[in-house]
Amino acid sequence: MMNFHILTLFPDMVIQGLHTSIIGRAVQNGYLNIEAVNIRDYTLDKHKKVDDYPYGGGAGMLMQAQPVYDAYKAVEQRMTSKKPPRVIYVTPQGRVFQQQMARELAKEDDLIFLCGHYEGIDERVLEEIVTDYVSIGDYVLTGGELPAMVMIDAISRMVPGVLSNEESGETESFAGNLLEYPQYSRPENWHGKCVPEVLLSGNHANIAKWRLEMAIERTKERRPDLYTAYEEQVRQEEERIEREKAEARRLRRLARSNTESAPDC
Repeated sequence: MMNFHILTLFPDMVIQGLHTSIIGRAVQNGYLNIEAVNIRDYTLDKHKKVDDYPYGGGAGMLMQAQPVYDAYKAVEQRMTSKKPPRVIYVTPQGRVFQQQMARELAKEDDLIFLCGHYEGIDERVLEEIVTDYVSIGDYVLTGGELPAMVMIDAISRMVPGVLSNEESGETESFAGNLLEYPQYSRPENWHGKCVPEVLLSGNHANIAKWRLEMAIERTKERRPDLYTAYEEQVRQEEERIEREKAEARRLRRLARSNTESAPDC
C-alpha cells in the first residue's frame, strides 16, 4: 500500500477530490491510503491562527513555521517505515513535475505533500523538512491543494494494482516521449467523419505502424519539445544497435582468424 499524507489548511477539499473515480476505488481496495492533515489543528494559538505578517514588510500573510512543523512531526511519528519520508513542497519555484518523476515517486512507501497558502511558508520550516520542491507549471494558484491532487493522481496510476487490466498507466500520453495516438469508437461514421480504414482492417501490424506514425506526427505538431527528446532517444537506440552489430562482426572476424591460424594436428 502506498501512503499519501497531505498537510493542508483545507482537508475537505483534498479528500473530496481524491476519493472518487479510479483513485477512490484504489483507496477502497487497499492499494492507496490518503490522509489530509489539517495544519490548523497543530497551532498553539487559541484562535487557531496559523499565519502572521512577514518580517521586512510586504503584502499578504505568511504561514508560520510551528504549526507546519508540528503537523509534519505528527505524521512522521505514525509512519512504520524507518526510512525518512520525502516531503514535497508544492511551489512554482520547484522542479517541473513530469511523468518520469511520477514513476520515481511511485516507488516510495510514504509521500508527504505540503500545501502552502497566503504568501507562502516561513523559510525556516521548509529548510527543516522539505526534500523536494515541485511545480506543476509556470503559473500561480491560490494554494497547493490542486497541484498536490494532480501529482497524487499521476503517481497513483504508477502504483501496482491501482489500474485494472483494461487501463494503462504507461501506454498513454508521454510514454516514450510521444503523445498518445488518436482513438475512435462506435459509430464508424459520426458527423461525416469516418474511422480510419486501417483500424477496421484487423491487421495488427499495420494498426501498430499507423498508431506510431500518428503519435509521432501529433507530438511533432503539438509538443516539439517532446519530439526533440524522442528523436534523441531514437538516435541513441540506433547507435546502440550499430555498436552491437560492430561488436558481433569483430567477434566473428576474430573467430575466423583463430580458426585459420590454428595448427593442423
